[in-house]
Amino acid sequence: MAVSTSARFSLSSDSVEALRRQISGSVLLNNEDGFDAARTIWNAMIDRSPTLIVQPASTADVVAAVRFAAEQDLPIAVRGGGHNVAGLAICDDGLMIDLSRMRRVDVDPERKTARAQGGATWGDFDAATAAHGLATTGGAISTTGIGGLTLGGGLGNLMRSYGLACDNLLSCEVVTANGDVVTAGTAENPDLFWGLRGGGGNFGVVTMFEYRLHPVSQVLGGLLMFPIDRARDLIRLYRQVTASAPDALGAAFTVTHAPDGTPVCALAICYNGPIDEGERAIKPFRDFGTPIAGAVGPVPYTATQTMVDEAFPPGLQNYWRSHFLTDLTEEGMDILIDQFSRVSSPLAGILIEDLGGAVARVSPDATAFNFRDYTYNLAILGRWADPSQADAGIAWTRGVHEAMQPFAAGVYVNYLSVGEQADRVRAAYGEEKYARLVELKNRYDPTNRFPFNQNIAPSA
Repeated sequence: MAVSTSARFSLSSDSVEALRRQISGSVLLNNEDGFDAARTIWNAMIDRSPTLIVQPASTADVVAAVRFAAEQDLPIAVRGGGHNVAGLAICDDGLMIDLSRMRRVDVDPERKTARAQGGATWGDFDAATAAHGLATTGGAISTTGIGGLTLGGGLGNLMRSYGLACDNLLSCEVVTANGDVVTAGTAENPDLFWGLRGGGGNFGVVTMFEYRLHPVSQVLGGLLMFPIDRARDLIRLYRQVTASAPDALGAAFTVTHAPDGTPVCALAICYNGPIDEGERAIKPFRDFGTPIAGAVGPVPYTATQTMVDEAFPPGLQNYWRSHFLTDLTEEGMDILIDQFSRVSSPLAGILIEDLGGAVARVSPDATAFNFRDYTYNLAILGRWADPSQADAGIAWTRGVHEAMQPFAAGVYVNYLSVGEQADRVRAAYGEEKYARLVELKNRYDPTNRFPFNQNIAPSA
């Protein structure tokens, strides 16, 4: 008897019941309570329906799910936090492994390390490490999963101080495509460890991440919003300050909208160091004028990790494009401000993140993450609530993306969005690193059991 059917797959009741007997978590079919909630992710543009969903409670459950998928010839999608803008946590047909029950974070304050299960969010992680006055580079929206962000590289407020999230990885526990459990680190499976640091979810299900931690408690942080007619002056000041900023200063520039829909330009600031030194570093921003909203002051680090949460709620339609920038040129800055003046939705915006610092000091060959020698990352954030706005929102986002092509160099894999082509995945790594990633894919997932990611297709 077939209990779950789709355009491609039909599963017998006996096979599903056999899987349930192996799983201490949950197995959900599309007619069962909890299925629709489990397949709903952050980006409302994405509406997909797997053949079944497994919500493991342990690594052993993940092994059982992966082996079941191999037996049934089901492709696998993996959900951590479900924040990826391309919606890669969920698939039509296939098996979705939803790690949301595996969120434990254990901190060793003496060794300054943390072990976190693959379903943990940065809110989970930061709360656990902050209890010991420790932190590592992580996503700036607390509901983002640690897994997807880290595997794609991992930009964050502390990256100029300590490198990317993937630079702070010490090891990973991985369930590979054939159901084996392996450890990847500098001592064991170092080739796989290299690929996991930037290569995304191509090589298996990471069930445990071990991170290096750093002493972080109070920072100088917050948001400063200014009238949109000052955007050209503010972006030029941002370039000037970040060109010689100390590593402790994390700063992002954005043209966006205030909660009431008013267009604004803004700075997000996180200075990870003594407050008096931070005040000297941000003095040019203080001198820029009185902000129309927001404030920067001494706050717990965890406050900077949640300060934009309300601006990025679930349930909106999101269509993004991104570039690393070779530089913030005068022409490029003018183009960005001009393009924002044509924005199609009050929820859309443009973001520039300053890399450099410790990010640039990691050897270019140390990880799969690429383009460490570029200082700025550009994200064009097309967002809207009403699906009828999709055509206009997509057109605006693409228009900004095309206009900035003369200043572009590659792309951050975690910002690749709906509709991106395979050549953009190659652009995230460059030809040499991409070829090395294909070799790893051939070894660890030769049949592409894990295709729902920014996919590195095996050559077999």
